[in-house]
Amino acid sequence: MTDDIDITPDIALPAQELQFRFIRAAGPGGQNVNALATAVQLRFDLKASPSLPEPLRRRAMALAGQRLTREGVLVIEAKRYRTQAQNREDAVARLVALLQKAAAPPKQRRKTRPGRAAKERRLTTKKQRGETKRQRRNPVRGDL
Repeated sequence: MTDDIDITPDIALPAQELQFRFIRAAGPGGQNVNALATAVQLRFDLKASPSLPEPLRRRAMALAGQRLTREGVLVIEAKRYRTQAQNREDAVARLVALLQKAAAPPKQRRKTRPGRAAKERRLTTKKQRGETKRQRRNPVRGDL
């Protein structure tokens, strides 16, 4: 992986910013699991990456959750497949998905108010409920 990894049409990550470590993993692979280091641990310094604009970095750090270390390094473990190559591709794909999700700015919330019909429906149901409860009461001496 010597070329850049495209996140959006205007944002690309140089492959040099990614660090891969191969570790042993439980899961599919039979006896291979005990002998070969097929799981991949991708490390990406999210906090110090010069390739990401600041708003995207902040949103990505919020989305990363527990995968983010105190130092601001994003750690993604991939152990779904039986080979290093497939797990490596999986880890990169998950990193790209996270950054693409962070690249989309959040929608601005527009304040809304309930319409007149909605208010009337609410009041009508409240009145009906109150009437139902009133009829459940024990009758007062004057009502007999």
